[in-house]
Amino acid sequence: MTDEDRIARYRANLDDERDSSYLYRVLAEVESDERLSAVYRRLAQTEEKHLRFWEERLREAGEAVPERRVGWRARMLGWLAKRFGPQFVLPTVDAQEQADSGDYSAQSETSGTSMPAEERSHARLLREISTGSSSRGLEGGAIARLEGRRHRAASGGNALRAAVLGANDGLLSNFSLVMGVIGAAFSSQTILITGLAGLLAGSGSMVMGEWISVQTSRELYGRQISIEEQEIEEVPAEEKEELALIYEAKGLPEDQARSLAARLMADRKSALDTLSREELGIDPEELGGSARWAAVSSYVLFALGAIVPVFPFLFLTGLAGDRH
Repeated sequence: MTDEDRIARYRANLDDERDSSYLYRVLAEVESDERLSAVYRRLAQTEEKHLRFWEERLREAGEAVPERRVGWRARMLGWLAKRFGPQFVLPTVDAQEQADSGDYSAQSETSGTSMPAEERSHARLLREISTGSSSRGLEGGAIARLEGRRHRAASGGNALRAAVLGANDGLLSNFSLVMGVIGAAFSSQTILITGLAGLLAGSGSMVMGEWISVQTSRELYGRQISIEEQEIEEVPAEEKEELALIYEAKGLPEDQARSLAARLMADRKSALDTLSREELGIDPEELGGSARWAAVSSYVLFALGAIVPVFPFLFLTGLAGDRH
């Protein structure tokens, strides 16, 4: 990377942080819920810290630091937020945070700092706020999860999905195949063999597809949890702050949110479990379910669905056989 490219990247990062800081300040100003307003103010403070970081990088490179002038897009979003309320612009702000959340992970200047983790935290926090969960408060089950208590969801989620899709695909795909062969006026024996071949081929395809899909998801979830575990070890203070912000966004008062986050971070295993569930939406015990059970259920239900249009030809000789 040339010096010009590096300086251009510094300036682009600075512009993004400046606009983000401005937007969060506007959201804090127009938000009627004081708890959410406090969350936005703290996000603005973090973005301001990042802004100063890139200003310092420019000075070290011998470049002049540009005047802090907010971009037209951020000004427009700020005007819309003031005019129509924060909920009007939250989806746009959330989408931008999701798109930018991984940018700092690949930049050498931010390596060893808390900035990559903070940006990912902002993205997850904005997603939590934009889904509207904060307006509903905290239910009993949510409190249990915040406290780190296990709540096992149905472990057969992927298996059930695979089973339903398998039965549906088996019935429809093999019915279409058998109807096509019947329309060609083949003998019943030919129709039977064709149907059974479709059953075996489709079942095998479903098995491989489901196994690869679920196993890939499990590997991705495992990688995300590993990153979260590394962040707990390297930047525990930032992770505690992140938890506190999430709980504030869910409706807890700031002092309770900070107290709860501190208790959870005191036990690294409990902290990892809670962060995985609350931030990533992943059950670390299940990781999305068993690839083996998803494949087996898909195979069995596809076969059961596919046998239905073939079943009559196991015993009966219909018109298709008489016409030859």
